[in-house]
Amino acid sequence: MTLIEFKNISKSYNSNDKIIDDLSLKVSEGEFVAILGPSGCGKTTLLKMVNRLIEPDSGTILVDGKPTAQWDAINLRRCIGYVIQQVGLLPHLTVEENIAYVLTLKKEDKKIKQERAEYLIDLVGMDVSYLARYPRQLSGGQKQRVGVARALAAEPAIILMDEPFGAVDEIARTLLQDEMLCIHEKLKKTILFVTHDIQEAIKLGSKIVLLNEGKIEQIGTKEDLIFSPSTPYVRDFFGVKGFQATLDSTVMNDVYDRLLNEDETLENVYKKLKS
Repeated sequence: MTLIEFKNISKSYNSNDKIIDDLSLKVSEGEFVAILGPSGCGKTTLLKMVNRLIEPDSGTILVDGKPTAQWDAINLRRCIGYVIQQVGLLPHLTVEENIAYVLTLKKEDKKIKQERAEYLIDLVGMDVSYLARYPRQLSGGQKQRVGVARALAAEPAIILMDEPFGAVDEIARTLLQDEMLCIHEKLKKTILFVTHDIQEAIKLGSKIVLLNEGKIEQIGTKEDLIFSPSTPYVRDFFGVKGFQATLDSTVMNDVYDRLLNEDETLENVYKKLKS
């Protein structure tokens, strides 16, 4: 089932600068879609058009079969989880109150909010004792975990994530990535995840969308983009020199296994990887 669909979307910030150029894309229910590309390629703009933080100049975006233009913007945003790099926790509220913020706006019962906060703080790998703390008492990684919990509080079908782990240290980032994979496996949410990091996209995305100057260069699995690049840009972007150092051992083993399954010798495998 298609949950999000972009139909011929274009967006300009001035008459001569198309940040999104006639883009079409379908996102199926339960997919973890990594939107990958260099700075300025339109990743964040594309993400923000889903919840109407930015409106397209032309084209149609459908959420659950309904054009976003026909949704009340506030109701749409309350139905979509949103996680950003800056987290945006409210400093005067406790962790529990931050997590339950959307539920408070929806006037949910106090007990429901408490139970939901306790469930979610555990889901993101933190002890319930953190619920009484304030954001200033948390590390960067802990704030990001609370941000993820808050995005899940109203049980949205869609989660938008805009480079959410870019501001934390490498160890925390790895742990947060692992946590997101576990959450996705458990909850089966549809996730759109913006990143400029090849390793992160390969690790997290069940589907990768590579953008370049507002257009889609290629859509597919990590294997599709690495082994079957559709354009020279994709080949260069995922070239060995650019990504070999960042790929984990599991993916590199997949590379060797796939080439060896094609009856290649180790010598030819090495030549292919260097070419």
